[in-house]
Amino acid sequence: MKSLWTALVAGTILWSAGTADARPDTRAMSCTEAQALIQSRHAAVLTTGPNTYDRFVRQFGNECDWPEVPMSVAVPTRDGPCRVYRCEEPVFDFPG
Repeated sequence: MKSLWTALVAGTILWSAGTADARPDTRAMSCTEAQALIQSRHAAVLTTGPNTYDRFVRQFGNECDWPEVPMSVAVPTRDGPCRVYRCEEPVFDFPG
């Protein structure tokens, strides 16, 4: 009985992992769609290439942990490079 229960639990876990939604891919979206998705979720992890992904955030929000701030980056979309925001530490380049 215990092995049947273990098999049932393991099968449920494997089924759940196999049916999980894949990350949205910016390359399959228009720039407007990618920006709207990020805006609606406040932050989203998106695929940006065959082996790359990142977390993108709204420009004005509190999704970044201090000392990071939203910094503009370009991601590939169906209609060309698209400006979105990613949390990064600001770089202060003082002349001197």
